[in-house]
Amino acid sequence: MKKFLHVLMAIVFAMVVFYGTAPSDVQAKTIFVTIGTGGITGVYYPTGGAIAKIVNKKRKQYGIRCTVESTGGSVFNVNAVMAGDLEFGIVQSDRQYQAWNGLAEWKDKGPQKDLRAVFSIHPESVTLCAAVDSGIKKFSDLKGHRVNIGNPGSGQRQNSIDALEANGLNYKKDIIAESAKASEAPGLLQDGRIDAFFYTVGHPSGAFKEATAGARKVSFIAIPNVDKLVSKFPYYAKSYIPVKLYPGAVNDKNVPTFGVKATFVTSIKVPAKVVYAITKEVFDNFESFKKLHPAYQVLTKKSMLEGLSAPLHPGALKYYKEVGLK
Repeated sequence: MKKFLHVLMAIVFAMVVFYGTAPSDVQAKTIFVTIGTGGITGVYYPTGGAIAKIVNKKRKQYGIRCTVESTGGSVFNVNAVMAGDLEFGIVQSDRQYQAWNGLAEWKDKGPQKDLRAVFSIHPESVTLCAAVDSGIKKFSDLKGHRVNIGNPGSGQRQNSIDALEANGLNYKKDIIAESAKASEAPGLLQDGRIDAFFYTVGHPSGAFKEATAGARKVSFIAIPNVDKLVSKFPYYAKSYIPVKLYPGAVNDKNVPTFGVKATFVTSIKVPAKVVYAITKEVFDNFESFKKLHPAYQVLTKKSMLEGLSAPLHPGALKYYKEVGLK
C-alpha cells in the first residue's frame, strides 16, 4: 500500500512540475481573433488577409491566430465589433465618425463609446460606373435609371445617397435604386439588369476590372459638386479614378470624385496586448505590407494615423508612442 502511495505521489508531483514549469508558449492558450472585411471583390477582404498573414507569421511568439471573414461592410463590422462577434473590423472613415458620434445608423442606439481606432489604411473613392448603351454620360443622366447604391449595412450606400443629394437627386424618387452587394453589381450591369452602380473602394478593384472587361461597354462618371460635399462632411476628401488601371473603360482621362479612408477598428474590450501585437507587426513590416496590394502604394506611416474619429486603442497608442508617431 505504501509503495502504491509513493508511486501515486511521484506521478502527481511530476505532473505539477511539468505543467507548472511549462514554457509560456506551450502553456498559453491561443487567442483567436477575427477581422471583419467586406465583399471578396473589394479591397477590404485582401486587406484583412494581408494583416492576418503578417500577424500569423508570429503566431508562436504572440499566441494569436488571426482569421478573416467576408461581411456586409462597414456598418455590419462596427456592430459586430461592438457586440463582440468580431475582434476587429475594416470600416470607412465616415462610418467610424458616425458610429462614434451616434449618427446615421446609430442615431437610435446612440454613440458607440466602446469603439476604438487602431489605424487607417488606403484611400477609397466613391466610384460611379455606367453602361454606355444606357445613355448615362453625366451624373444628372442617372434620373429614371436603375442604379445600384449598395446593400444596407455597407458604407458605400450612404456615400451614394450623399452624392445623389448633393446633385439634387432623391434616391427614392428620382432613380430606381437597387440594394445589391458590391460583388454582385458588375454581373448585374453586364447582364443588363442595372444601368449603373456606385461602389466606394480602393483602386485597382476586382469589381471594376470585372465590370470593364465584359461585352457591355462601360464608363466612369464624374461626380459634380465635390466641394459642397467636402465642406459639409469632415470625413470626405477630393479624389479621382485612375482610368489607366482599367483599359476596358471608354474613358480617356482620370475621373473626378470624392472619397473616404478605410480604417481598422476594434473595441476597448479587446486586450491591449492583442492590439499592440497587430499594430506592431503591420508597422514593423510596413514596406512588406505596402507590397501586398496596389492600393497601399500611397501609404505612409503618418497617413495611417489620419482620418480616425474614435480614440486610439491603448494597445495601438502604446506602440505609436514607442516609435515616436505619437
